[in-house]
Amino acid sequence: MRVVRTISELEDAIKALRREGQKVAFVPTMGALHAGHLSLVEIARELAEIVVVSIFVNPTQFAPGEDFERYPRQEEADLAKLEGHVEIVWLPGVEDIYPDGAVRTVTAPGNVQVLCGASREGHFDGVATVVKRLLEVVQPDMAIFGEKDYQQLHMIRELVKTHALPVKIVHAPIVREEDGLAMSSRNRYLSDDARKKAPLVFTVLRQIAQAVYQGETRLGTLLDDARNRLDKAGFVLEYLELRDAETLASVSSPLHAPARIFIAVYLGNTRLIDNIEIWNTI
Repeated sequence: MRVVRTISELEDAIKALRREGQKVAFVPTMGALHAGHLSLVEIARELAEIVVVSIFVNPTQFAPGEDFERYPRQEEADLAKLEGHVEIVWLPGVEDIYPDGAVRTVTAPGNVQVLCGASREGHFDGVATVVKRLLEVVQPDMAIFGEKDYQQLHMIRELVKTHALPVKIVHAPIVREEDGLAMSSRNRYLSDDARKKAPLVFTVLRQIAQAVYQGETRLGTLLDDARNRLDKAGFVLEYLELRDAETLASVSSPLHAPARIFIAVYLGNTRLIDNIEIWNTI
């Protein structure tokens, strides 16, 4: 495994490894790696001969007052987890991603003013800006993103189309703890008491999905019941919404196409997001 920091080192490393017909798979991360990230690496390993992972805490995707300064950074531990599984780890600095301090903001395409976009001003523009930059530098054949940040995944697909970037976007399923909590680097912010409560987020999503699968059509009632249950348990709900799985447009019952339920809550000072596919058999 080769660890590089500058763009020139990265380009040299890829050039030295790449042979005719070999593919490069790219997994961009912000570090603080967990099993969810490593599942993306496993998918990349299956799809390509050369796997590149980047670790970069991107300042442009944090809204004012968010946790950029305290976002967990653990370079040594991250490298240890990647050893033996990837060919290249790229650890760029801000000056590499935004030379001379210049940030040429990319406007995020797609339906990004809803869900997380409604409350995190500028977030998806920041994600679009850094992802476009990373893809242009690495020039991978494919890049792997997880479904936990489903709205982000949707936006990145639209970004690639809009800018005609020659890369295939591969999606990966959500990886969960044994109790159902979606894995996230921010889960470490949870207090012991909050960590015990946190799985309720997935529990209510799964119960709604199961009810609809079994033929329940009163989606409004299901969502209201879930909101009340979360409120009584001490969660502060940001949103709990049903959206079309392909367009993220708002939908209502009865369903005519696959949809997803999206949720964002605060538990103490920790923001948790999750989603689950929802469909029925009637």
